[in-house]
Amino acid sequence: MDYDVKDKTVIITGGSEGVGAATARLFASHGANLVLVARGKRKLERIAEELRDKTKVEIMAMDVSDADACANIYKKADFEFGSVDILINNAGYHERGSVESVAANDLAAMIDVNLKAPILLCKLAVRYMKEAGGGAIINVGSLAGRIPVPGAATYSASKFGLRAFTFALGAELKDSGIKLAVVSPGTILTGFITSNIDAVSDLNFSQPIVTAEDVAQEILNLVSNNKREVALPRASGYLTTLSYIFPGLFKLLRPYLLKKGRRVKRQIKAELHQAEEEQGT
Repeated sequence: MDYDVKDKTVIITGGSEGVGAATARLFASHGANLVLVARGKRKLERIAEELRDKTKVEIMAMDVSDADACANIYKKADFEFGSVDILINNAGYHERGSVESVAANDLAAMIDVNLKAPILLCKLAVRYMKEAGGGAIINVGSLAGRIPVPGAATYSASKFGLRAFTFALGAELKDSGIKLAVVSPGTILTGFITSNIDAVSDLNFSQPIVTAEDVAQEILNLVSNNKREVALPRASGYLTTLSYIFPGLFKLLRPYLLKKGRRVKRQIKAELHQAEEEQGT
């Protein structure tokens, strides 16, 4: 399937930084019209200003867990650009820690942002995409949605749910011309990780680190190809599949992975500390 995104209308949630901003830059370079959604207006304005030399950009500062505001995204996109062609559900929330230690409001917020909001946004997108004659919905999952992750149980559950929803909705819409797919990345060195790196499980660092640009490229690829899912890095995707099928394998590998992850995490923390000192001088 060959799908040219030039002049297509692309909605990107969590579009102000990290994977969302990298995806916005990539789609802008291909001439897509952008509607960028995030909570922080100032960061949205910065990325929009950066990209307006390349393409048309609209922004909406809002919380994706607000159902009424979600409906307004589509009204704005349709009014400004005349269609809705691609939805990228990238916004995410993660409060790290055991279920027992995380506040109830934060547990609920992870489900609201990571699962309920994408479900609603997908539902709203379908009507507009059918009117446009087709389109694509790419949901940003996680390797934590492919294998249970202790210390991130609710986040893991929300990403498992998003992955399952993607496949099920894709089956419902198989004859509609609307493509459904999920990208499942491992650890990405964005503020999502580095802002509270000590709370991130050592397991996260036992696999190769991917970049926001890596994920953005796979999102663009998924719009056009016939794949339902891409896991990044590829080797970790295979490992999560094997570990899910054979739980004893993960139990066997866990001590080795934790040891490796601790070593890599220390190195990353040292590099971040050095970078902060250089910026301060």
